[in-house]
Formats: sequence, structure tokens, C-alpha cells
Amino acid sequence: MEQPQIDHWRNLFIDWLNTNWAQDDKAHDLHHLHRVWRNCKKIASEEPDHADMLVLLTAAYFHDLVSLPKSDPDRKNSSWLSAEKTVDLLNKEFRKFPLEILPAVHHDIHAHSFSANVQTNSIEAAILQDADRMEALGAMGIARLFYTAGLMGSNLYNADDPAAKHRILNDSSFALDHIDVKLLKLPATMKTVSGRRMAETEAAYILDFKTKMLKEITED
Repeated sequence: MEQPQIDHWRNLFIDWLNTNWAQDDKAHDLHHLHRVWRNCKKIASEEPDHADMLVLLTAAYFHDLVSLPKSDPDRKNSSWLSAEKTVDLLNKEFRKFPLEILPAVHHDIHAHSFSANVQTNSIEAAILQDADRMEALGAMGIARLFYTAGLMGSNLYNADDPAAKHRILNDSSFALDHIDVKLLKLPATMKTVSGRRMAETEAAYILDFKTKMLKEITED
């Protein structure tokens, strides 16, 4: 699809979200959607397989349409609920949207979630999943980690054993533990070559941060 058409739909999506989508979790707000779309474009531009950019754009901007809190026991169903709501929304609110790509959009949104554990079956789904997981890495990943920990009332780290040398990691109680529990494992889950390369670079940044933080809190 030509870039003017992509820009047209992007502007319509943003207008709708600004008017109708209230999001208290600022780790999953409109700025998050902008960053995921930017990641999608970067990954897609480096992949050999051609991606349908309208499918990717739509999935990027509506993948968190329903975003249940991390503490919600039904959180793993957020991506399915987002996919269902997005298809309904596109049918009702966006005239002239190509209905033939709705199944692809639905799949990409459903499959993007880490907790849903849905196998991706398209290049667009693989790109979106990688682009969204990139948000948990690098400087933004660190910012979102501690922001979310604050929302959940977690401690920054375990003061008695911050490096978890003599205890089991517990990222529900200690934000720093989440780096080893999940974040440093993300590069291995990336589905695209370019996504994995980007993730490895940003994971190294997080590891450097963890090393520096441990030095600051353990040295007398």
C-alpha cells in the first residue's frame, strides 16, 4: 500500500484513540503505540519477507485496545479481547477499511502477547510480536519496568540479597529480579532476524544497568 494511504489510516486511528481510548497505564498509552509502530517499520524494512503494512499498522495501533492490569488473573486473555474488539471496531467505525484483512489483523493482535503464548503464523504477526517486546528492552524497558513496579507496589530490590545469590528470584515482589526472570530472556524469543539483533543490543544495555545498580546498592 502506498505511503499516503498508510498515513491516512494512521491519522484516523490516532484520532479515534485520542477521543475514545482512555488508558491509565502510561506504559501502554498512545506513546507506546507510536513506539511499537516505529519498531514495526524498522524491523519490516530489514526483513526479506514482504509485510502488509496496513495489517501491521492496524495491529500495532490496536494491539492493546483491551489491556488488563498485570495483577488481573485474566490478563492472559487481553490480546484475544483486543483482537475481538478491534475487528468489531473496524467493521462499525471505519468506513472503507478493507474487510479482507480483518482475519490477519485479528491473528496479529492475538499472537503479540507474551502471556497468551500464541504461535505466530505470518510475517506481520512475527514483526508485531518482536516490536512490542522491544519495548521491554533498552532504556525504555528500564523505565517501564520500574514504572510498572510502582503501580504494583513492588520493592525496587531485595535489600538482603539484591543479586539473588541465596534465594529464588521473585519479580512479583522485587523489580530488579524481573531483569533475570524475563527481560534478558527476550532476545531468544524474537521471531525475526532483525528483531533478535536489535533485542540483543538492548538487552546488553539492561545488563549493564543491572551491574551498575548492584554496584551502587552493595558497595559500602
